[in-house]
This record gives sequence, structure tokens and C-alpha cells, in this order.
Amino acid sequence: MQRICVIGGNRYAGKLLVERLRAAGHRVTVVNRGSAPPPVGVERVVADRNDEAALTAALGHRTFDVVVDQVCYTPVQAATAARVFAGRTRRYVMTSTIEVYDPATAALPAVPPGTPVPEETVDPVTWPVAMDLPWHDGAYLEARYAEGKRQAEAVLARAGGFESAVVRSAHVLGGGAQEFTGRLAHYTGRVARGEEITVHANALPTVFIPHEELADLLLWAATADFTGPVNACSDGPFDVHDLIAVVAARVGREPVRRTVPAGEEASPFSFDRHYAMDNARAKELGFSFSRTTDWLPGAVAEALAAEPSPTV
Repeated sequence: MQRICVIGGNRYAGKLLVERLRAAGHRVTVVNRGSAPPPVGVERVVADRNDEAALTAALGHRTFDVVVDQVCYTPVQAATAARVFAGRTRRYVMTSTIEVYDPATAALPAVPPGTPVPEETVDPVTWPVAMDLPWHDGAYLEARYAEGKRQAEAVLARAGGFESAVVRSAHVLGGGAQEFTGRLAHYTGRVARGEEITVHANALPTVFIPHEELADLLLWAATADFTGPVNACSDGPFDVHDLIAVVAARVGREPVRRTVPAGEEASPFSFDRHYAMDNARAKELGFSFSRTTDWLPGAVAEALAAEPSPTV
């Protein structure tokens, strides 16, 4: 049994993680702003993680074996966490994203299409940090989501008050209405209604992970002893046409596609640039991944079931 603190953890994969930690016999404390009650047997600390003084006061004398940070988006948030949890925890695990590898958002080493992108493509130990940028501005942060994650990783990697690990998650799907981004629902709804889907002329593959598997991997990462980043994605890259085909097979309707001009934005998961991740490191450390082809049809079925009934 370990004492594990989850920052966030009140929806989707984070909520599943809390349930799995509790079921595994760990003592779990959730830190969030109190928008939803925790499961039975889980302690909740209500605090704004952006308010350092309030967070420190709310934690009191609590200490933990591990902290899993589900909602760290900027270097400022990471620096606050590093100060608050230095001396309170042995291990700090941050949930990050495949977007850190997006070559459209930073000058990164080129990886040829078809070659899975390894963790060393973005090294948090050497990545530059700029704390004086307007990270508190919501619009600024939304436009620089990937860079905020890269710099948050970098701050925690250099913090020194605990061992630091990062889980870089692929695009998360599954759970029907719980999948709050609506990206899979974009496809199920449009195919079902016969509406067009915009795609790139040469759409490149990406990688996915079901929300249950991400929760399992975070549980594993919390109780492991590796440091640094690991990529979290199911086996088998998919491009947007593969995804559409799975949806169309379930719906029983031919999809309508429209190819967009070069440089124009297309539907979610249609990419004109390559950054599909390599999950070899996590496997070498002992985690086993599912295959995308095995779980994606079920995720599509859940998304279709969550579609609102048409009005008469």
C-alpha cells in the first residue's frame, strides 16, 4: 500500500485512475477544486492548484509516496507544484501528451514518416523554459498547449525535490459521453448523418489509447521506479481513413469525404505531419499494450450509443 495523491482525477481517465488505485489497496487523496465528490474511501483536498499559498495550507502536514498530476499545463503550474511537493513526496508523475511531438508547434528533430517517434525527440532535461510568458492567459495557453506541456515537463524534470516521470498519452478515446473532447463523436455523428468529413490529401497516421488503458498505465507508472518520459499508445497506428472505415462499418453507411487544400485545417485526427509515437520504452519497462484494432470498434459503438436521439 502506498499513499498516492492525484491532482485532478474527477473525470474520464483520471477518475478511472482514482478508482483503480483505491481498488489496488492504496490510500488515495484527490486534490481539486471540489467540482465532484470522490469515490467512497478516497480523501479529497479542495484547493486551487494555481494558488500556492492556498494549496500549501490545504495540504497541511500530509505527505505522499507518489503524486500523479493530471492537470499540469504550464511551467508556472509545474514550478508551483515543485515547491509545494518538495519534501512531501518521493515520486511525481505528470500526465503529458502526444502533442509535445507535433512539428508544427516547435523546431524538433525530423523523424521520417513511418518511423515511430521516440521519447528522446523531446528531452525535458534540456528543453528551454520561459516562465515570463503569459501562461495565465487562457487564449494564449490554448494556442500553445503543446509548448506549455513541454515546458511543464522540463520544470519537473529539473526540480530535484523528488524523482520525476512523465506519461505522454496518445489521443484518448472510449467511454461514450465521457469522452469530453467530442473528437470521436465528430466522426460517428457525421457518418451517421451523411455529413462530409474533411481530410488531408495525404493524411498521415497517428496513435490512440483507450481511456481504460491509460488509467492502467498511470497506475503502473505511479508504482514503478522509472524516471523521464514514456510514450503511452496502443499498438497499431491509424490514419483518418482507417478511423472513418471503422465508423462506417459500424454505422452501415458510406462516408462522405472532402479533401482540403494544403495548409488548411481538417477534421480531428487528419494530420498532414508525422508524429506517431513509439511505445517501445514502456514495453521494455514492463507494460503491455492492446492493439487499436481490438478496442476501437467498441469505442465507436459507445460513441454511437451516446449520440442524442433525433427530434421528431
